[in-house]
Amino acid sequence: MNRLQEKYSKEIVPSLREKYGYKSVMELPKLDKIVVNMGVGDATSNSKLLDAAVADLEAITGQKPVVTKAKKAIAGFKVREGHPIGCKVTLRGENMYNFLDKLISITLPRVRDFRGINPKSFDGRGNYTLGLTEQLIFSEIEYDNVVKVRGMDIVFVTTANTNEEALDLLKGFGMPFKK
Repeated sequence: MNRLQEKYSKEIVPSLREKYGYKSVMELPKLDKIVVNMGVGDATSNSKLLDAAVADLEAITGQKPVVTKAKKAIAGFKVREGHPIGCKVTLRGENMYNFLDKLISITLPRVRDFRGINPKSFDGRGNYTLGLTEQLIFSEIEYDNVVKVRGMDIVFVTTANTNEEALDLLKGFGMPFKK
């Protein structure tokens, strides 16, 4: 059992039960999945960039990414329907907790001038989105092998009903929110 899974059952569950007065175990909010998405808009002109992004995402998450394709054509961006324009990984279970642990304890503290993440990036249904500007903050990425520096979105999908419940859940895991 992962360190964060243990923390969830021993510390987070009792504190959430006390604060919100849940009667059933099924009411308790939990982390459902983490989706890591990397958009590669330049893949229309150079397909090697998409391969590099897939390799980076696989190194970061330890799981093989799915290539995402354009849903509709946009002439201004030279994108046709069905063209590969990004990649994503959906993490669940053990892999999800390992990634979250690594993100909280190793990756985010490596960001220069880091003062915490914005607590206002919730969607209203208890899901949190974190945008990163570069993949270099992950220790698995070697600086010399990077083809192009690009950002990514990390979406934390929870079963919480409100943003407040989700914020308390993520704070319980140790997410460094701004005060």
